[in-house]
Formats: sequence, structure tokens, C-alpha cells
Amino acid sequence: MCHQSVGLIAREIEGRGVPTLCMTSAYSITRSVNPPRAAFLDFPLGHTTGKADEPELQRDILRRALSCFETLTAPGEIVELPFHWAQTDDWKAPVDAARGDTSEDDSRTPRRPDPQYQSEEDRRLAEAALASGGCDGCVWLD
Repeated sequence: MCHQSVGLIAREIEGRGVPTLCMTSAYSITRSVNPPRAAFLDFPLGHTTGKADEPELQRDILRRALSCFETLTAPGEIVELPFHWAQTDDWKAPVDAARGDTSEDDSRTPRRPDPQYQSEEDRRLAEAALASGGCDGCVWLD
């Protein structure tokens, strides 16, 4: 699930009296949505609870994240977990190069008004579903 959606859902759940914690690997996105509390892990997207086939690391990450329920008291607080994907940050180079200058606080690619597809086939299928009324997620495209 996307980081923005998780933050919004967490705020709604928290508003109903259930404490929440967002685990994130996208700091700027998480900060912009302002969840009740979050634990940031500077790992590649998709690895928010650790590396595959490293259960001890995963347990350590989860233990540290869950401890945030005791330490994060102000709404919107984000704690950076003290784990590293690699000995250097070289793994970030392809991502940083793809998005350009990272000196800005929020370096996400600007939003576009038109839908983006992974392939021409994806576009064709989405447009066919929209035309047939079979795409609940596409209602905003009308």
C-alpha cells in the first residue's frame, strides 16, 4: 500500500482510539501526510521490515519499531531506525540519479494530470475497463 494511503488510514484509525505506527522507507512522503507516529527505515522501497531471508534482522527492526509506541508522544513524530541496508549508501545512486537533484525537502516527481501506465497493454486494458464500467478505481477518469 502506498505511504500516503497508510498515513491517512492511520490517522483515521487513531482518531477512533486505536494507536497506530506507520513503518516507512519514504521519509518525505510520510512526513507530508503527517501520520500519528512513524518509524523510518532507510531501506529500498518494498523492504520496510528488513531484508528477505534475514529473520533476526526483521525481528530486530520490528522490536525497535514497536518500541516507538512508548517513545513517540507528539503527533507526526518520525523516528529513524538505526539499521543500514549496506555498509555504504551506494545502493541509493540509481534512485537519486533517476529523480535528479535531491537537495529539496520533497524530491518526488511532480504529479501528472494524465494516467501513467507500465505498458501499452496496461493502457488498453484500463481504458476498456473504464468504457465498460468495470473499473471501480477509474471513476475519477470520466
